Amino acid sequence: MEPLEPAHEVRLLPWSGSEGKLCYLITDHHGGPVSRLADATESIQLGMGAELLAHAREILPDTPVGELRFLTECLTDALHNALRVAESRGRRLSRPD
Repeated sequence: MEPLEPAHEVRLLPWSGSEGKLCYLITDHHGGPVSRLADATESIQLGMGAELLAHAREILPDTPVGELRFLTECLTDALHNALRVAESRGRRLSRPD
């Protein structure tokens, strides 16, 4: 395998591959179609997480146990997505120019 040119970076994508494995994109700084799709997916994931959190705050005081389990599963998924976005963006921020 040839080493990457300095203008290329490896980006953690906001979705999983087969068997839940992490997906990466080798990219340059030109923002190709997969990078734009990843940006849009991250934005959607973060927006959905914010909406879910607001919903959870509204219903928590009087939520039945069965609904709490479902809410917990949804919040866990949203947190997983947000942490992946943070990791991906953090990696890109810390790269040398």
